[in-house]
Amino acid sequence: MRQTIATPHQLGEIMAAGRRRAGLTQAEAAMRIGVSQSRISTLEGNSGALTLDQLLALFGAYGLQLQVQDRDATPEPSFDSTPEW
Repeated sequence: MRQTIATPHQLGEIMAAGRRRAGLTQAEAAMRIGVSQSRISTLEGNSGALTLDQLLALFGAYGLQLQVQDRDATPEPSFDSTPEW
């Protein structure tokens, strides 16, 4: 999955989609990073409350990674044209 994030709402959607792709419930994801299920729910709905540590831990649990690039940079070719969220 390759997505561009421009808003906190988009980040929440990507986190929820990544969790589902990893086959995890919110409770299972919460156990993996040491927070409550309600915290996962909150982060998926309001990712503005997310810490960088939590973001990286969740992405790791979901098999995702964070990449940063210049806006003007030509994106690398993507072979998956279907958005997953």
